[in-house]
Amino acid sequence: MNRETAGQQIARARRRRGISQAVLAGLVGRSESWLSQVERGKRSIDSHSVLLGLAEVLGVDVEEITGAGNDPDDRRHAYPAATEIEQAMMGYGAPSHHGGQRDDPVMAHLRASARSAYEAYQATRYDAAGRMVPGLIRDIEAATRIAGPDAPAVCQVRALVYDTAAALLNRVGEPFLAWAAADRAMSAAKYSGEPLLAAFSAWRLSFVLTSRKHPQHALDLAMSAADTLEQTMRSPRPEQLSVYGALHLAAASAAADRHDRATTAALLAKARGIADRTGETNHLGTAFGHVNVAIHSIAASIRFGDARAAAETGESLDTTPLPAGLVGRRTQVNLDLARAYAMRRQDAAAVNLLLAAERPVRSLSGTTSGHTVC
Repeated sequence: MNRETAGQQIARARRRRGISQAVLAGLVGRSESWLSQVERGKRSIDSHSVLLGLAEVLGVDVEEITGAGNDPDDRRHAYPAATEIEQAMMGYGAPSHHGGQRDDPVMAHLRASARSAYEAYQATRYDAAGRMVPGLIRDIEAATRIAGPDAPAVCQVRALVYDTAAALLNRVGEPFLAWAAADRAMSAAKYSGEPLLAAFSAWRLSFVLTSRKHPQHALDLAMSAADTLEQTMRSPRPEQLSVYGALHLAAASAAADRHDRATTAALLAKARGIADRTGETNHLGTAFGHVNVAIHSIAASIRFGDARAAAETGESLDTTPLPAGLVGRRTQVNLDLARAYAMRRQDAAAVNLLLAAERPVRSLSGTTSGHTVC
């Protein structure tokens, strides 16, 4: 990464967003002096988590800052664990330390491990999740080679493993590898014989497609999956409603990325109605409920440049009903509200908000642990 070019890109994006150096530095847990030196090319960004935070706040891809869009090697190493995850995904025929076993205890262990990795992701412990995912991929691929690519029990676990990988990779700025993982998850879900798992995988892939700048495809996928799921919901279970609502939020994010205000508003309204029936939940890791609907509403307002609406929603939002462990969801509110203040030139309010929420913000920027809205 050329530090002079990176600094120029950051300065250009910051001015375009109307954010001062003091606010941007505060949002990523660094000093104004540090950011000034970075923008002038006097020092480099020595932390991937800070780089990710800058891209998040500025609303750009990591590659736009690093200039790595045309260099596969640079892109591969943007997130430390991405290389090992990619190698695990490319390990066709590689042996597993389980010796290829695929019995029920092994599948139960892999399912539990995938759940633990996803919980680490939702708690913004990205380094910990990144250490777990490669082994999970190698083990589930070994089981798949023995059981066959269409064995339902193995496919269920395979879908969950790759969903965790996709969620993590998408969040840490690895959209290309995230797409490959999300595509594998969706393929496995189709063979699993579980319509709900297929809908869940479509939810993840929709967010990944939006991150890769394909919002229309993301919108179409989410709504198609929601329509298909709706046909199975004669007496909907709580987890079905949660995924159904989450699909509408994914579609709303895609519509906002297309700057389609009417469709975004209609989808958010539909999601609010579904949230009336679910309450605050985290079925299948969707974190669906009124709080998450509000978080998506704030993000959409910022996408449309409506800082006032974003601030009003954020200031009145109580995140305490969220299930425990959803650190990323709570952090997103603080970050987006600070963005709204910055857009309104309320620099002091933005900085004060970050100081008041010091621990969550540091978790997001990676100073204590290693979050597109989903």
